[in-house]
Amino acid sequence: MSDGAMGGKGAPVRLDKVSFSYGEASFAFDVDFAAAEVTAIMGPSGSGKSTLLNLVAGFETPQSGRVLIGGVDVGASPPAARPVSMVFQENNLFAHLSVEENVGLGRSPSLRLTEADRSAIAEALARTGLAGKEKRLPRELSGGERQRVALARVLVRDRPVLLLDESFASLGPALRDDMLDLVAGLHAERGMTVLFVTHQPEDARRIGQNVVFLDNGTVAATGTAADFFAGAGPEAFRRYVGTSIQTAGSRDIARKRT
Repeated sequence: MSDGAMGGKGAPVRLDKVSFSYGEASFAFDVDFAAAEVTAIMGPSGSGKSTLLNLVAGFETPQSGRVLIGGVDVGASPPAARPVSMVFQENNLFAHLSVEENVGLGRSPSLRLTEADRSAIAEALARTGLAGKEKRLPRELSGGERQRVALARVLVRDRPVLLLDESFASLGPALRDDMLDLVAGLHAERGMTVLFVTHQPEDARRIGQNVVFLDNGTVAATGTAADFFAGAGPEAFRRYVGTSIQTAGSRDIARKRT
């Protein structure tokens, strides 16, 4: 599957009657993610949030069912060949490589970079606020800066689907908001399909257009973020987020309508 086949704008993602299990944990996902929209994946610990992302990325293989991206069954494609970028909580940077080199891996795993590649890297570093830090090593960066490096690598990869697995959970509230706003800005520019796992209702309210709520290893409910936080989500979701978040969400929605 070539990058050109699905480059640019986001692609729809579908898990078509996918089943997967390890040990005593079993999961069953049948769900669609809209192209070019931001969907928050939420649910209690152990409900399958990271597993769902790993199935899309190719780090796990379904025991039955299909994973489709842009209408194409990617079940036989290894992770590197899928039209997907993924940012983990630990950001997956190589400690011995500079910021510039870590980002360059998104263009060439061997770091044989053309002038066009170097130009794209410089542009991505500027876009993520890292200009001037090209030669630094990861240990010389703050946690927020390391996550910016991971996002810059996403930009140079230019895949239509972006997966975020609690990528900003270790950051403080202000830094986390900054990173969420950066993701929202990148989404507005690139139009990629964004699936992000979070335990923070505030994160889903901040940038999510849709919510997929998982419970007991399956998709319990889907809908718009506005509806979920206005109280239209399932009872399990209302218990999960608590009443104070829902009340705040209702106030936000009311303000937007006035």
